[in-house]
Amino acid sequence: MDLHLSGKTAVVTGGSKGIGLAVVRTLLAEGMRVVTGSRSLTPELKETGALHVPVDLSTADGATTLVDQALAELGGIDLLVNNVGVGDTDDVAQGALLNVLDLPDSAWEHTFALHFYSALRVSRAALPSLVERRGTIVNVSSAGARVVSAGPADYNVSKAALNALTKVFAEQFGPSGVRAVTVSPGPVRTGVWTDPDGLIARIAREQGVPHEVLAERLLSSLSPSTGRLSTPEEVARLIAFVASPSNITGSEYLIDGGVVKSA
Repeated sequence: MDLHLSGKTAVVTGGSKGIGLAVVRTLLAEGMRVVTGSRSLTPELKETGALHVPVDLSTADGATTLVDQALAELGGIDLLVNNVGVGDTDDVAQGALLNVLDLPDSAWEHTFALHFYSALRVSRAALPSLVERRGTIVNVSSAGARVVSAGPADYNVSKAALNALTKVFAEQFGPSGVRAVTVSPGPVRTGVWTDPDGLIARIAREQGVPHEVLAERLLSSLSPSTGRLSTPEEVARLIAFVASPSNITGSEYLIDGGVVKSA
């Protein structure tokens, strides 16, 4: 199936690992030119040949630096994938271990800076080019925006805000030819679940249980209909599909294995 992406340009935030890395690889395979921004350049990302811009996307300067360098390299932006997330694992773990009475403002502020404000700022910087090219914004959210047990509280709330932002972009810039779509993964086989120093492993240590035991327990509590984690490549293929030319905008696409049971 030809997705009609060949020759077009893309900016992907958080492309160094996990879902972002899979998105970079998938878009390159579709013939796109890709720029990605993240704090670190991993060997896996370097191997893709995508242009990496070292930036901290939780800051306003990081957002403008990424877009400025992407425009200089690409000449214009056809697709923006706002994917960056999780960041420092200790910060995210706070939201999973503490309730709202104990979770400090600093945790909420950091989480919103990375998961909401990064998307707002990068999109705002890219929108003139996206309008010129009648481009597309894909915001990578989370099933946790609907199922609060699926992740840290501050993370889930920031993703719910991101879902609303997608609809604002779709409504305000649809007349200018820009589409905006949300892709919401459920649990995905990334370092969050599998790394010995990832989020699930750190929570397991705090609770005094083996990593693999807690991972199995959490997956069972989420009760995915498929009984398994999604893969980064599956999420990336969905992102490539919604990025292909269509009349889809303002919509949310879940890829959660059936964690969310209601419409």
